Amino acid sequence: MRGRVWWITYYVGGRPIPESSGSTDKAKAENLLKQRIGAVAAGRDVSPDRATINDLCAPVITDYTVRKLRDAAIVKWRYEANIKPAIGNLLAARFGASQVRAFVSARREAGASDPTINRELSIIRRGFRLGFEEDPPMVRRVPHILKLDEDNARQGFLTPAQYETLLASLPERLKALFAVAYHVGTRKGELRKIKWSQVDFDAQCIRLQASQTKGKKARELPFYGEMEHWLRRQRERCPEGCQWVFFHNSRPVGAQLRGWREACEAAGVPALLFHDLRRTAVRNMRLAGIDQSVRMKISGHKTTSMEARYNILDDADLKDAATKMDSFLKAQKPAKLKRVK
Repeated sequence: MRGRVWWITYYVGGRPIPESSGSTDKAKAENLLKQRIGAVAAGRDVSPDRATINDLCAPVITDYTVRKLRDAAIVKWRYEANIKPAIGNLLAARFGASQVRAFVSARREAGASDPTINRELSIIRRGFRLGFEEDPPMVRRVPHILKLDEDNARQGFLTPAQYETLLASLPERLKALFAVAYHVGTRKGELRKIKWSQVDFDAQCIRLQASQTKGKKARELPFYGEMEHWLRRQRERCPEGCQWVFFHNSRPVGAQLRGWREACEAAGVPALLFHDLRRTAVRNMRLAGIDQSVRMKISGHKTTSMEARYNILDDADLKDAATKMDSFLKAQKPAKLKRVK
């Protein structure tokens, strides 16, 4: 006859928490009880039967903060604004496919896009994984959490004529920033961190430090086109003692780029995003015949698939392709034989 399974009881905030040890061995049950008491003393209520979605999301935020990940602030905001109010108090043990579907439906009704919902689900998914890896585990299982299909790839880019028009419409503080981004496709966040000590007019390049880039790898941005002109003009208007290349009131230019939207509307490109300059630069480099590996080193793309998303075609590209194919096919035709009389 099998022995009875031992149960343990410990207290959290004066509240008794009963839990099955899952074992008929009294010594193992006592050992589990010591672990639970130690966890409570350390300020953690880690019972797999009591852990909530809030409990699981906390380690995610801590993990992002400890590792100094760039999205730490946005992850915390997503949790506090959208996850915590909706399902924060839900027991993790009861979170499954139906709860995921209900969360997705509620967020869609609130106007959230599928990419936004995916980012929120990824926090919950990460929470379950971290909770399962805790010692002792905070959850007994990691449920399957679906990922919604995303179709949010933008197709925007700027033509040379539109570049000239927008450049003329922008406020002075944004002109150099805009010109550099148009030429080399550097991310706005990376550009805002550049200091004058990184601009080498003799070597004709800007040297980005690894700590400044999204990919955590140092890069060099070569001068070409109008880049040197606008950088020297920016240097001339730079206040004494200001170390930032792209500045406003001796501080890095603001992330919101005040005046950008108004200039885009005036230039006839009201839907243009600053990030569209990134795909514009990659597309221009491709059309200029620059090797893909070199394009990726300049733009900072880590995979060919990401870089390939920016190979956007317009009507001129298609007409050029048609002309080249027409010439090619005509050249392949055999010469007409003279008719023998």
